[in-house]
Amino acid sequence: MLAGVAPERVVDLRARTILRVLLIVICVAITLEVIWIARHVLSWVVIALFLALALNPLVGWIQRRTRLGRGLAIGVAYVLVLVVIAGVSATFVPKLTDETNGLVEATPGYVEDVTHGRGRLGFLETKYHIVEKVRERVANGGASRLLGLSGTAVSITKGIITVVAATITIVFLTFFMLLEGGSWLERAYSVFPEHAQTRIRRIGDEIYRTVGGYVTGNIVISVIAGTSATIVLLIMGVPYAVALGLLVAILDLIPLAGATVAGIVIGTVAFLHSIPAGIVVVAFVIVYQQLENHFLQPVIYGRTVQLSALTVLVSVLIGAELAGILGALAAIPVAGTLQVLVRDWLAHRNGAVVLPPGAAAPEPPA
Repeated sequence: MLAGVAPERVVDLRARTILRVLLIVICVAITLEVIWIARHVLSWVVIALFLALALNPLVGWIQRRTRLGRGLAIGVAYVLVLVVIAGVSATFVPKLTDETNGLVEATPGYVEDVTHGRGRLGFLETKYHIVEKVRERVANGGASRLLGLSGTAVSITKGIITVVAATITIVFLTFFMLLEGGSWLERAYSVFPEHAQTRIRRIGDEIYRTVGGYVTGNIVISVIAGTSATIVLLIMGVPYAVALGLLVAILDLIPLAGATVAGIVIGTVAFLHSIPAGIVVVAFVIVYQQLENHFLQPVIYGRTVQLSALTVLVSVLIGAELAGILGALAAIPVAGTLQVLVRDWLAHRNGAVVLPPGAAAPEPPA
């Protein structure tokens, strides 16, 4: 044997070890398959969790004020939310319906202007010949791909049934999460050793404050964004102001990118209405985004989700890539949760140990 050359080593794996590894791989594969199959249901669970976190402060306030039981307080909270939704609907839905009908009725006129190269959208035909390209696609049998006409009636019917089922399911999931969430947490805490439960409870409380504060704050900021956009659009006489304001509120729920997309949409519609309206709306979007980024978000999120702008951006991009809009919505709470866990791990690694209940702190060495 040559000097410095290590002898060959034969590793003999027992059959039990091989079977254990194969079993783990199979279990992981089955779990991932189940998650993929049940992805829609899991998305409903996530939405219900967000709603439960948003409603829990209201339920707690009702319990403190009225001394009602948990179930009755949840019922009262549901009634209050329904009253608010009914009031908003009575105020905005007729206007929203009229504007939507007006948009539908105006669509043929827009199409005719594009076809003849007239109006503000006429450049699409004069410069890019979009009408000829659409006709060519239709003539080549691309209508179903172009407009999504394949199975339209069936798709719409299935979509309506899915939305109704999802809404009812989310309502009940939210109710039971509010009703039984505390007991489930206590069961989870009881799994850990008694000396570690104080630390685990503290981590759970921090995660709840982080996620709950983000959900509530995000809803408040979105309502402010939609309301202020509607007011500006109404003042400038832009058509479909209420519908566009509702769109702004919905898109503003998506961190970072949502407000920008909403600004582009309402700015485009305002410019199609008139140049002064477009200038005012774009200026409003720029000013409001600065106000939201530098005042509203720090004030509302400052005490709960303390994440840097880079962390927020990376989290939202990863969440959107993994799960679309729902992933973007959940990205910041997940990042905040990970931050709480990492912070606690570093604190304990550096010796900042949380003592069990009733234990006396050790005296410092003389």
